[in-house]
Amino acid sequence: KPHAEFRMWLSSAPTPQFPMSILQSGLKMTTEPPRGLKPNLTRLFNKFTETQFERCTKPSKYKKLAFVLCYFHSTLLERRKFKNLGWNIPYDFNDSDFDICEDVLVLYIDNYEATPWEAIKYLIGEANYGGRVTDAWDRRLVNTYLDTWYGEDALNQDNFKLSSLPTYYIPDDGPLQSYKDYITQLPNFDAPEAFGQHGNADIASQIEDTVE
Repeated sequence: KPHAEFRMWLSSAPTPQFPMSILQSGLKMTTEPPRGLKPNLTRLFNKFTETQFERCTKPSKYKKLAFVLCYFHSTLLERRKFKNLGWNIPYDFNDSDFDICEDVLVLYIDNYEATPWEAIKYLIGEANYGGRVTDAWDRRLVNTYLDTWYGEDALNQDNFKLSSLPTYYIPDDGPLQSYKDYITQLPNFDAPEAFGQHGNADIASQIEDTVE
């Protein structure tokens, strides 16, 4: 007979092989992935520690490009809500994609005086994130984001804009908390223009959300 205070935690990816009896008799907890640029950016920046955020020998350059990488990752995830207007094929980008690319940023920024843009964009857009992308037009989209956001303007312009909307830009250089503070003031609803989409692009996703 088990102890009265005995508890067992089980975690599993969705699978039809999971025993139905356990699902029926146990207490179930699920975690939903964040939806929206603001929650995704918040989650990514909560992964950083102060030490990690300051580890690069060129901190100002690194922080700007790390923020762009966070925005890039969040944008790729959130484009799925636009259905076939977002991606021809949906992709499961995850934190390991982001973590590898963040390490690439530190490595190349530390080891090169001049930023090796082409190498960074290739490793992020073709070797890592692009490794999951099988459609030619989707791959072109990924590389277009990188070509737009990764360049000297991102480093030299104050508050370099990441979309046609004035709300989304690279914040002023500062400690980790200053970036988190910027993210907290972002809107809770993301206009399609935040992703480079037409203003009517979210009609399909709004219809589906209404049905659900």
